[in-house]
Amino acid sequence: MSTPASMRTRLGRKLLVSYLLIVVVGSVVLWATAQAMAPSAFTRHLGVMMRTMGQAPEMMGDLFDGFRQAMNTALAVAATAAAVAAIVVSVFVTRRIMAPIRTMTRASARIADGRYGERVPVTSEDELGQMAHQFNRMAEALEKVEQIRQDLIADVAHELRTPIASIAGYLEALIDGVLPATPETFHRLHKEAVRLQRLVADLQELSRAEAGQLRIEPRPTTVGEVVDAAVARLKPQFTERGVSIRVDVPEELPSVRADPDRIAQVLTNLLGNSLQHTPARGQVDVRARRTGEAVSIVVVDTGAGIAPEHLPHLFDRFYRVDRSRARTSGGSGIGLTIARHIVEGHGGSIRAESPGPGRGSTFTFTLPIA
Repeated sequence: MSTPASMRTRLGRKLLVSYLLIVVVGSVVLWATAQAMAPSAFTRHLGVMMRTMGQAPEMMGDLFDGFRQAMNTALAVAATAAAVAAIVVSVFVTRRIMAPIRTMTRASARIADGRYGERVPVTSEDELGQMAHQFNRMAEALEKVEQIRQDLIADVAHELRTPIASIAGYLEALIDGVLPATPETFHRLHKEAVRLQRLVADLQELSRAEAGQLRIEPRPTTVGEVVDAAVARLKPQFTERGVSIRVDVPEELPSVRADPDRIAQVLTNLLGNSLQHTPARGQVDVRARRTGEAVSIVVVDTGAGIAPEHLPHLFDRFYRVDRSRARTSGGSGIGLTIARHIVEGHGGSIRAESPGPGRGSTFTFTLPIA
């Protein structure tokens, strides 16, 4: 048996009680109005009838008592019928309202247990239908977050396995005496440890980026200065590999609203990728142009190019066009993902284009004008 407390906590019972309360209030108002209005109306109409038919005035009292008794009986029967009808309709309507709510309650319980594929049917366009639609959106978002979490764990485990296995292999060889304890051997160990350290740092940066916690301090910034700083930082590496680099940034470009350090990070990543995939005697161009209310910065290379099927995934976490080559060169596979978050954090956009393998690639990102 339900207690009063449980009744107060059940939405269906609340709805049923509210319907019955409306019927009771309506019946009371109907009865009170009839009792207030009936005497004067009855007296007026009866007086007209008696003058017309010549009846004795003494009969008015008996007629009014009979009328009032009949009216009260009719009102009682009508109120009873209305209450019965209201109960039937209220139960039907309450069940129709509660059915999708109960469905969402059961689905939310299953989602809380980790079954993120749960969805509820959208059976109407009213507020309940909108709530079901938003519930499904929430479930899809949770499923996506869970998938990202699982992918991240798998990707991190995969990326950490290589340098750790390499370090373990070197150490075992040193212990067994297979490798001599020479500076060259320790240099290899140090190189793998640096790769591991860089990967951990990149993962921390990626975690902050995907959580929207990247620290970005935008201010009016000259594009030419940021580009020149990034090019100067990588110029020795370009010279060493025999790849030429050209800069084309007009002096009359307006300033952009950006964090110079973060944009230098984006440029360094794009230039580093171009250098990595451009052979000797190749060329990398850095250009900047105004496009509407933004400035577009473009990095173009004559390198290996990118196949069309890879372009949509370049900015995905840990995605590599050539996994073996990227892994050997020490790339973590998340630099472009971090670059995308930085650019979007500035209110800009970033994209990649390529005519195809062997025909170079173009990376373009935009920044709003200050």
